[in-house]
Amino acid sequence: MPPLCCGYLSQYTHHHLVAFLLTFFSYVLLHASRKTFSNVKVSISAQWTPSLQNGSVSAFSPGETWEDNHLFADEKQATLFLGALDSIFLFSYAMGLYCSGVIGDRVNLRYVLCFGLCGSATVEFMFGTLTEWLQIYNVYLYCALWVVNGLLQSAVWPCVVAVMGNWFGKTGRGFVFGLWSACASVGNILGAFLASSVLKYGYEYAFLVTSVAQFAGGVVVFFGLITSPKEVDSDSETGLSALEDSDSHRPLISDEEEEDEGAAAAGPGRRRQPVPQQDEPTVEETPRAVGFCRAFCLPGVLPYSLAYACLKLVNYSFFFWLPFYLSNNFGWKEAEADRLSVWYDVGGIVGGTVQGLISDFMGKRAPVLVVTLLLAMGALMGYSKSPNDQVINGALLAATGFCIGGPSNMISSAISADLGRQEALRGSQEALATVTGIVDGTGSIGAAFGQYLVSLIESKMGWTYVFYFFIVMTGGSIVFISPLLYNEVRAMWRDRQALRRQL
Repeated sequence: MPPLCCGYLSQYTHHHLVAFLLTFFSYVLLHASRKTFSNVKVSISAQWTPSLQNGSVSAFSPGETWEDNHLFADEKQATLFLGALDSIFLFSYAMGLYCSGVIGDRVNLRYVLCFGLCGSATVEFMFGTLTEWLQIYNVYLYCALWVVNGLLQSAVWPCVVAVMGNWFGKTGRGFVFGLWSACASVGNILGAFLASSVLKYGYEYAFLVTSVAQFAGGVVVFFGLITSPKEVDSDSETGLSALEDSDSHRPLISDEEEEDEGAAAAGPGRRRQPVPQQDEPTVEETPRAVGFCRAFCLPGVLPYSLAYACLKLVNYSFFFWLPFYLSNNFGWKEAEADRLSVWYDVGGIVGGTVQGLISDFMGKRAPVLVVTLLLAMGALMGYSKSPNDQVINGALLAATGFCIGGPSNMISSAISADLGRQEALRGSQEALATVTGIVDGTGSIGAAFGQYLVSLIESKMGWTYVFYFFIVMTGGSIVFISPLLYNEVRAMWRDRQALRRQL
């Protein structure tokens, strides 16, 4: 059983705090700028479609001459293109994750992280602000910019997870990473409030504010982030490297722990044979980077990647479409819908932290995920029946975020760190960014397919069937986690039997 959180938090230094805060706010700013696009979809759709519908006008003035800046004939076509842009972004983001994870394990993480933050901020400024100021409306330009944006943003997540994995070992990782993974939800909340506060001046100013803040964050990261304890002088911090290396590869339930329990059950007369210790890589040694194929074949990587593909599809559908859904389905103003949507992220913050802490105390991740996802199916059904009341809708949103956003945060952060620092990688540690890129990249592929399907299902059958689709995808994630759940339940049963024999 892991020690209490106050016990293992006391072992960290100010270097841990700086690494935690800089990586946390790096992704906060990235998600704030990413959230801007979903928060201003109604304004963008209105800008891209004609505001006047006069049947007698078309005979005298063709649409191209009447309003040549409008891209689409009606709102339905604009909605489909917005869904296509989401899919384009996520496909390029997924492809970039597979590459950027490998690059992050071979190039200084600080350089890759800064390049992704500043480059993405520049592209978002061009997409949302510069094109509007210059009155440039072109479908192909929007698609090209969003492809580049996805590739640049893909460099950020594997790097921040790798930095956190370098600084924080296995002990308490579920709680620390659960708290830290709130960065995405905090970014969503910040982005929603920033966008709603300047939306009255035009959607281009929402892109301007968030992109400038993200660029400034990239500059701060470049000059302030220390990516690993090995970059700190070992004489200045006693035992700093030893703290991280001692348990970074320790599995949640190790064979050594089981042998200790077995020896205790056999009695004091039986001495357990010493377990030969494997050599730890010294500070001077350069760990070998793991190849993509080997990282993909590590135990647990494929099941969690497929489960995350289903779960991220649902989570990112709320991310991209929730303000649009609230505005169109209930008739609420866009700024009101933006503010109400933050309750989903509040639930995700609480869910990721609480579920990570519970998984630390249990020593298992899969049972916590499966139970929460079963509750998520009921929460999705309940939210699909929400009445036109903002208080009830906000409460149901928070419950849904707890059950969907919490498991999503666990898989993308704590579990990815577990997989990238497992026992099979001892002596070849540089796989954390690669594994994180594989898990998040596979999840992004699922989410990319989902965003276009959401717009297609909504336009053909309505929002009720969209929520049925979410329930099916949540069930699919449970199916992929089931083999891991079976193995962990078996281990828990063996531990319980050993404890009974001891008593």
